Amino acid sequence: MNKGFALFLATAAALPAMGTAAQAQDNSTFTGPRVEALVGYDITRPGSSVDIDNADELDQSIEDITYGAGIGYDFAVGGVVLGIEGEYMESEAKTEFDTADFSGFGVGNVEAGRDIYVGARAGILATPNTLVYAKGGYTNARFDLLATDNTTDTETDLDLDGWRVGAGIEHALSENLFIKGEYRYSNYEEGEVEAPSGLESDRFDVDMDRHQILMGVGYRF
Repeated sequence: MNKGFALFLATAAALPAMGTAAQAQDNSTFTGPRVEALVGYDITRPGSSVDIDNADELDQSIEDITYGAGIGYDFAVGGVVLGIEGEYMESEAKTEFDTADFSGFGVGNVEAGRDIYVGARAGILATPNTLVYAKGGYTNARFDLLATDNTTDTETDLDLDGWRVGAGIEHALSENLFIKGEYRYSNYEEGEVEAPSGLESDRFDVDMDRHQILMGVGYRF
């Protein structure tokens, strides 16, 4: 089982029992609409089913800073805080090779583009000012590809659909201001390529893993 998915299941399974103990605490600090700024580290690599390890030990991953913003709305159900949320992120991750030399990532030169997420979360109070939560939902990512046959360079967009799970801790600094730390794992299972002309390919199966570790600061209304 994937480690990220196992982490999500373990956290989610513990929430009901922990929520019962937390019912006596006031969780209104973590309810209502919120906005947040996010920054962290982003690592994307081919999934295990398309592993391309070789004698040259090429780095299969692209990794760098990711940043963006999120919105959400949380509400209390007994001792549990439930919420819906969405994010728009950008990433600086890209390959660092010439098109003529690099094929380790499997598709040529790659730059990570925008990353969209829509999902839900569930959490409980670890302390009156600290929320521990698990999350999951749908994610769509775009990657900019530059391929070459050493004669003609071709730029295309690769759009990927997948799912995301994660877990984090949110701490209220005041009635409205909060900070958070979060890990999430995404797996992309379907994709399509769009040419500069706008022509799109048929959808096809892929296997791509993404790991992100984020910090955030937000405001709750």
